[in-house]
Amino acid sequence: MLSDELFLRYQRQISVEEVGELGQERLSKSHVLIVGCGGLGCSVALFLAASGIGKMVLCDDDIVESSNLQRQIAYRVNDVGQPKVDALANQISDLNPNVSVRKLAKRLEPNQLGLETMLADIVIDCTDNFQSRQMINLACYKSKKLLISGAAIGWKGQLAVFNYSKDSACYRCLNPLDKHTQTNNCTTAGIVGPVVGTIGNLQALVAIQIIALSESRFKPNVIHIFDGLQMEWQNYQIPKDTSCDVCGVTSAITNRREA
Repeated sequence: MLSDELFLRYQRQISVEEVGELGQERLSKSHVLIVGCGGLGCSVALFLAASGIGKMVLCDDDIVESSNLQRQIAYRVNDVGQPKVDALANQISDLNPNVSVRKLAKRLEPNQLGLETMLADIVIDCTDNFQSRQMINLACYKSKKLLISGAAIGWKGQLAVFNYSKDSACYRCLNPLDKHTQTNNCTTAGIVGPVVGTIGNLQALVAIQIIALSESRFKPNVIHIFDGLQMEWQNYQIPKDTSCDVCGVTSAITNRREA
């Protein structure tokens, strides 16, 4: 049962028929792992904090730089030089002190990432490189934890949800590790701030749907690609790769799980 104070704070959200007081209580008891506190992570964390998420784990080993301020909207000039997890946690505390925040100011190794994934209800990938995304995908696959994956560069962004059911694809099916040599990033290709904000906001929205409604209208295993220059969306089904090293029928990981 929500207190009168919390009911008043979240009344606009509670008034949404699909959410209600039960959905708000579910949010208050949820535990979300956010990996990456850049442009995506800032938007995700702020909107989830505002929505009343109960517990949030922030993971990033980077510090705030002046060039981040163009798109990483949680940070201020006075935060430059500070660890991103510290600066973001401070903003969350100012926005909603009811949210419990744990900070991990480091790049997680596979074992700790696996542990943090097991503890979370949902994992939100806000990283900016393929190696980290593949590690997060593997950890979520092993724990069968739902993954909300986002990315943005230039004018374009993408969003996908992976639920790791028996016949579903995983992130490696979409982006095989050995097929990518990442040359484009925000430094080399640039990024338009609202594009990354759009994807981050949608990642937060999907998380709220899943937690508050115990489901999501957002279909898993579909890649949603946003073109901010043309203001268009394109959606593609992600086929399961039966030879995928993570979720394929012949993968060593799958075989170990079934043994």
